[in-house]
Amino acid sequence: MVRNLDITTLRSFVAVADHGGVTRAAGFLHLTQSAVSMQLKRLEELLGLDLLDRSGRSIALTASGEQLLAYARRMVAMNDEVIARLTDQAFEGEVILGVPHDVVHPVIPQVMQRFNASYPRVNVNLCTSNTRELKAEFARGKMDLILTTETGAGEGSETIHQMPLRWVGAVNGSAWRQRPLRLGFCRKCIFRTEATAALDAEGAAWEMALDSDSDRTVEATVSADLAVGVLLEGTQPPHQELIDHGGTLPELPVQHINLYGAEKVRAPFVEELAALIRQGFAAMRPVPLRAAS
Repeated sequence: MVRNLDITTLRSFVAVADHGGVTRAAGFLHLTQSAVSMQLKRLEELLGLDLLDRSGRSIALTASGEQLLAYARRMVAMNDEVIARLTDQAFEGEVILGVPHDVVHPVIPQVMQRFNASYPRVNVNLCTSNTRELKAEFARGKMDLILTTETGAGEGSETIHQMPLRWVGAVNGSAWRQRPLRLGFCRKCIFRTEATAALDAEGAAWEMALDSDSDRTVEATVSADLAVGVLLEGTQPPHQELIDHGGTLPELPVQHINLYGAEKVRAPFVEELAALIRQGFAAMRPVPLRAAS
């Protein structure tokens, strides 16, 4: 008897694998948790295999699930490509999207991929910069949509996510123990003011280890354990880690990820891009704090 795989169930399976659980996958897919669970059950019954290991506190893929995942990704991607290429695409044009460097990954590449599947004739021109410059360019009408990182909801913005600021340093580094505390920031980094204000409020001695316009220079200095920096939790590169300072460094404020421009869109595909951005950030998983030695 011929058995046919259903793209909807495969899409749910891929979403669960990518987002680490049914709850986040349901939010990403705009479905209920029960609907996603039912689709996974139907897929397992069709194949006669257990695809998910549910014995632990978190869901993991079984060996069969790992094997299916690669096929499922290709089948979902092929389905989306066929639909996009063979149906009438009424929309074409360009969207200029501005995003701060530190929140590009992991959400924005996934958003651009999904958007391209639905609107292959619309080019997303991604511009990365710091929040101050992005807001200035948006005010001049140079961008359609921008994301910002701010301590509150900016006027005319929509807060779509919140992320805590964390002190970061080199892996197994000790620079955070030194006094005065040596800091590494770009001149225009919006987190610089937050960090120095928090240190000043506690009367903590600090000095600027470098004053640069280059994010790469700052990243290298912090990674070399010559300074500490501040990043949004979960955005630190692999050669840096969150510092578990045990209260020896001040707590930092939560940052709002704000979306500007969605209420003024002139084309339906711009609203679709905004919706995908909202979904992407809503599905982000928290990153646990790693203890420093």
